[in-house]
Amino acid sequence: MALVEIGEVGMITLGKAAMSSGMSNFVYVVYYNALGTFILLHYFIYNTYRSKGPVLTFSLLCKFFMLGVLGICLVQIFAITGIKYSSPTLASAMGNLIPGITFLLAVFFRMEKVAIRSRSSQAKILGTVVSIAGAFIVSLYKGPPLLGFSSPSNLHIQLPVSEYSNWALGGLLLTVTCFSSATWKIFQAAVLKEYPDKINLVFFSCFFGTIQCAVVSIIAERNPSAWKLQPGIQRTAVIYAAIVGTVIRSSIIAWCLQKKGPVFVALFKPFGTAIAVFMAVMFLGETPHLGSLIGAVVIAFGFYAVIWAQGKESNMTTGNVGSLESPNQKIPPLKNT
Repeated sequence: MALVEIGEVGMITLGKAAMSSGMSNFVYVVYYNALGTFILLHYFIYNTYRSKGPVLTFSLLCKFFMLGVLGICLVQIFAITGIKYSSPTLASAMGNLIPGITFLLAVFFRMEKVAIRSRSSQAKILGTVVSIAGAFIVSLYKGPPLLGFSSPSNLHIQLPVSEYSNWALGGLLLTVTCFSSATWKIFQAAVLKEYPDKINLVFFSCFFGTIQCAVVSIIAERNPSAWKLQPGIQRTAVIYAAIVGTVIRSSIIAWCLQKKGPVFVALFKPFGTAIAVFMAVMFLGETPHLGSLIGAVVIAFGFYAVIWAQGKESNMTTGNVGSLESPNQKIPPLKNT
């Protein structure tokens, strides 16, 4: 999951550079999802002929369609549009909302247990609230720049200054993205229990999501010239996002959701914040701001509070199992008389 976060930060950074060069955000989403789905088609065909998985029903196809709506269409269109109006740093920082929202949804759907009087449960709740507060600090308070000079990379890539005046709008779009992404993780974890074939699930959800994105993008982007893919950074961004964002990322997340659950997957999201700041400064010429720093510190505190709580609960569970087993080990065997 750590590698997924690094790859995702690279994806949104390249996407920001491509959109700054004039590429439509809607066209970008359609092209890289279409290419990624085409790559996944080969794995789907191979998996179909290699083994007989669970039978596909109309109900399952409807669930795959909803996974496409939540995890691809809504998340990616809102995310890319939010990045266009803000920055990759803000996108990565706002992504730290996802662990808190996922945790709340997991509690609501009884995927996560909470005892109000327990210290570990209290730490979980406090960490969730603090993480959400930190994400809103990053979104609503940009603050003064932390560096008094621009990065030398500004000479190579010039970002339109007008985009940064829409910081709050970008933050709002990214907040909607976080809620949709958290819901997608919870829903996909539930579907995987019913249909454990991860390859088929990833392919169909990406297939439906690509069609949905294409319909929305055709309506939103009616300029025919905008659909012409330019060589250079635009083509590179599409290929990278298709391989890393659609194929690798979707497959790893599905595997981890099946093995560890949605809360574990979401908890790796804050890892991308530091990577996003570094890549945005180095490759996009962006100057970090005080709001991003304050929000990142608050988010990190909340994140590690949740991690500590989960670790303590895991140790308590292990200790309870050991205490239940130890009395049986002390009972001597009965002797025959």
